[in-house]
Amino acid sequence: MDKEKIVLFVSPDREAYNVAREVFDAAQNYRLIGCDDEITATKKLEAMNFQLILCDEAALVLANTNFLTLARAKEPHAPQIIFGKPAAKARISNLVRTNGAFINLETPLIRDQLALAAKRALEMVELSRRHSGLSQELKLSFGDTAKFHTKEESVKLPWSQFEKLVYVSPKMDALFATARQAAVTELPILIQGETGTGKELLARAVHYNSARRDSPMHVQNCGGIADETLHSELFGHVEGAFPGAITDRLGLFQAADGGTVFLDEIFEISPSFQLSLLRFLQKGEIKPLGQDKVKKADVRIIAASNQSLAKRVAEGKFRKDLYYSLKGFELNIPPLRQRIEDIPALATYLLERALATNSKRIIGFSRDALEKLTLYDFPGNVRELEMEISRATALANNNSYILPKHFSDVIAKTQRASNEENTLDIEGCALKDIEGRTLKEMIEVIEGRVVLDVLKRVKWNKSKAAEILGLSRVGIANKIKRYNLTHGN
Repeated sequence: MDKEKIVLFVSPDREAYNVAREVFDAAQNYRLIGCDDEITATKKLEAMNFQLILCDEAALVLANTNFLTLARAKEPHAPQIIFGKPAAKARISNLVRTNGAFINLETPLIRDQLALAAKRALEMVELSRRHSGLSQELKLSFGDTAKFHTKEESVKLPWSQFEKLVYVSPKMDALFATARQAAVTELPILIQGETGTGKELLARAVHYNSARRDSPMHVQNCGGIADETLHSELFGHVEGAFPGAITDRLGLFQAADGGTVFLDEIFEISPSFQLSLLRFLQKGEIKPLGQDKVKKADVRIIAASNQSLAKRVAEGKFRKDLYYSLKGFELNIPPLRQRIEDIPALATYLLERALATNSKRIIGFSRDALEKLTLYDFPGNVRELEMEISRATALANNNSYILPKHFSDVIAKTQRASNEENTLDIEGCALKDIEGRTLKEMIEVIEGRVVLDVLKRVKWNKSKAAEILGLSRVGIANKIKRYNLTHGN
């Protein structure tokens, strides 16, 4: 089955939009995302990947921005088709020339003409991609011969994407499969994961794969904000509700009516605000500060936390009823150190994105550089990896590879454990632990000790432990459960 192609359509012209809708509804594996203006379209670019961009000249009205240039930087492989009224022919021609657009069309759009232009534009991109790949392989072949087969060769890996989220690991594939199922429902979603794992990106991916994708998604960080301010941001206020309230304010819940509100750092809200949020989730009622009148809003809530809400409930710091109301679906993003197989793909993707915003040409990563990345734990997760790639891109020479020396010292000096360090220490398994047991029971005692020793040496990184022991992730999890192993052992 062909991969779905997402088309961004930017125009206030409803007739043109309807023609585009007919074209792409009739084709297989296409999804059309419509925007009336370049401001909305820019927000879509931040959240989604597009394979084709259709832009109306009349939508480009901001003098201090250039949406088409931004789109070229964000989606360098997405061809642009610009259209407009015949009277704007000169400006359209200039836009095509300066932005490298594939073609320009006149309105009113003709269905067959648009379908053919879209098909040819995407075919051109595919041919260009194949040509680039063959040229690169040829260059590397000659380069390896000239360099007597050095180890500095680019490593390219295929990856999958859920909007802006890149992955290859089965663990993330399973997570995103659940996220896609959650997206088509109306249930609240709770996303949990360490800082830098991509919780907001996942929330946006869910929103843009839901029936609410044509409505707004607003984001509110709940961390370190006073109750009155947070209430005003979400529920709104009327003039005079509190000192400084000089005008009425429409809260995000009303502004996002029909859409989605993403609440980050939800664990930090106070007990009193937890109750206000619970009432909204249960009844959809909004009561702005300083007003007695209750209003209604149809909003889907996606909340995120970098701390376990279940643990905070157990500690009495978070309402149990609110916790269960938020987790219609619970999506837990594993840290990068627990899915090291994603690191090479993420690094390659982030490198391509970094290069799209400057004129430098980097061939790729050396194998040693990729190995350094996979050996590092990345406490800052994908956000930290992104900064490392940006830094390395800036330091690497043009038309060369990214090498270990281009990374920060903490990564460049990371070493694989020596053979001595990898030697298993099972002397704690004394004779008294196994005497009087059957051979099978003795082997189980020793096996439990071996698994625990390896886990301790890799700081309980289950992926690394599984690799050392020759087990799968499920296998190592089963061993931990079977022998009741914990950090305190």
